[in-house]
Amino acid sequence: MTAYHVRRTLPLRVEAVRQFRRRRTLVAFAILLVLPWVLVAAFKLGGDPGPDGVPSLVDVATSSALNFALFALFVSTGFLLVVAVALFCGDTVASEAGWSSLRYLLAAPVPRARLLRQKLIVALSYAVVAVVSLPLMALVAGTAGFGWGDVELPTGGTVPVSTALGRMAIIIGYSLVAQLVVAALAFLLSVTTDSPLGAVGGAVGLVIVSNILDAVTALGSWRDFLPTHWMYSWMDALQPEVQWAGMAKGAAISVSYAAVLFALAFRRFRTRDIVS
Repeated sequence: MTAYHVRRTLPLRVEAVRQFRRRRTLVAFAILLVLPWVLVAAFKLGGDPGPDGVPSLVDVATSSALNFALFALFVSTGFLLVVAVALFCGDTVASEAGWSSLRYLLAAPVPRARLLRQKLIVALSYAVVAVVSLPLMALVAGTAGFGWGDVELPTGGTVPVSTALGRMAIIIGYSLVAQLVVAALAFLLSVTTDSPLGAVGGAVGLVIVSNILDAVTALGSWRDFLPTHWMYSWMDALQPEVQWAGMAKGAAISVSYAAVLFALAFRRFRTRDIVS
């Protein structure tokens, strides 16, 4: 007879398979992997974009695969990636409560802290894969549609492929850190409510509110403390020389908010009365 041991309860492999089989996981990845091909088709049907006022990534989106990947990341950062990250982290606990299976997991018995930790690790892993999969698929789609070449900057000049690949790694890494606050907020809401839709929608809604407040210039320097203010600071990596100040501030804000929100989630779950 095998003795009970805490470390053997709810293995990461089991939780990963359980979350992968959920419909929301398959739908989320399907959207992220199909979107780049839809954008390629749109550019092919509509023709090359021309200058339209202030120079932007859309003006050079069809110059190369790397340009296209940067454009795909730019148009997805503020909403699509937010929804994907909130979906994985906001659904993980709330869905168990909604299905009335959470109390049975705890009766296994799985300690509360371990259950929450295992679910968080798997949810964050899927969120990382989601954020990374979009630009990688965009590189594949961009190569097929526009070929491989140096990155053309909207303001003029080019970045060689060898340098651009390193910059792309910095951009993806910063995007992951920037989305950390979204993951933490969704996770906190997930342990607070029994409604997955409420957890995901609440996180996305607060991000939208933050974006609206960020547009209010009258707030001045207070906007620096909004969780979404620095979300696009990865564009500083597209300068001739990487500008680290904005990304450093954005990373510090995101990590600080995330640490507090994750701590609140574990504290809330430790004392929560599980009835479903």
